[in-house]
Amino acid sequence: MSRLLTLLIVVALAAALAYGGARHLVERAQVPMPAGETRVVISKGSSVRGVAAALRAQGIEVSPELLLLRYRWRKLDGQLKAGTYAFSAPQTIDSLLDRFVSGDTVLETIRFVEGWTFRQMRAAVDAHPELVRDTAGLDDAELLKRIGAGETRAEGLFMPETYGFAPGTSDLDIYRQAYRLMQQRLTAAWEQRQPGLPLENPYQALILASIVEKETGQPAERPLVAGVFINRLRIGMMLQSDPTTIYGLGERFDGNLRRRDLRADTPYNTYTRGGLPPTPIALPGSASIEAVLNPADTKALYFVARGDGSSEFSNNLADHNRAVARYQLKRK
Repeated sequence: MSRLLTLLIVVALAAALAYGGARHLVERAQVPMPAGETRVVISKGSSVRGVAAALRAQGIEVSPELLLLRYRWRKLDGQLKAGTYAFSAPQTIDSLLDRFVSGDTVLETIRFVEGWTFRQMRAAVDAHPELVRDTAGLDDAELLKRIGAGETRAEGLFMPETYGFAPGTSDLDIYRQAYRLMQQRLTAAWEQRQPGLPLENPYQALILASIVEKETGQPAERPLVAGVFINRLRIGMMLQSDPTTIYGLGERFDGNLRRRDLRADTPYNTYTRGGLPPTPIALPGSASIEAVLNPADTKALYFVARGDGSSEFSNNLADHNRAVARYQLKRK
């Protein structure tokens, strides 16, 4: 072997070792960053240098050149995902890239509670600091139109659940998710309904489910409460539900339901009008929908609160009056 060839081999080996050492240092070197959690927003379509700029703007001192070098070396073209990321030390260039490739973004949550009205739901959405308020200034009908809903009244159309989302998400996306989830669960429950129910369509089931949601104190009693209302509908008896009547009073209700309120006729007063009210009165959960479409096999036509969250069910008015005297009148 000639001395020139030997020299070339030695130089090549030295270069390879130097490159390998440099690569090893780059892969393991920690990126200087602030103490605690640092959040970084990566916009859709950002270049690698744009990502580096976003990191540096939050005090994560990554080298744009080294970030681009590792990005190209690892063949990550087109794999970086937009979103809000939370980083804490220690981090390397590769660990940063791994997060951007996996899309391990920060998720916020919002919870809608069973029995809430749409007004309460909308107030919770408006108050969430991480949602973009694209519905500001929209009335309920226009909001429904924007999310692709065919209905014009919003009450009861949204599934009460906890929803996760990335910071900066449009509030329309949350409404759309909750609406679609309600449609999916209501349709599935309707298809598995008990035969012979006095309900003409899924929307009527939704209306009754909202009443059951507001009337039930103990979750286990939902099928019984639903059974009472189903029995009343079957025989043409008034539903006589306090929650529907209260809903119809709107802002006039001061927390005390009086006899004159029960006589004040509104479309929601089920003491003065037969059948179901025109819309749901609240957000019913899956359990209430299931209870309405598969109610308990009961002859009960009445129930009264015992005062401990449970109810006393009666098959006839005489028994019901005795239960009222026992559980309600004695407390007055």
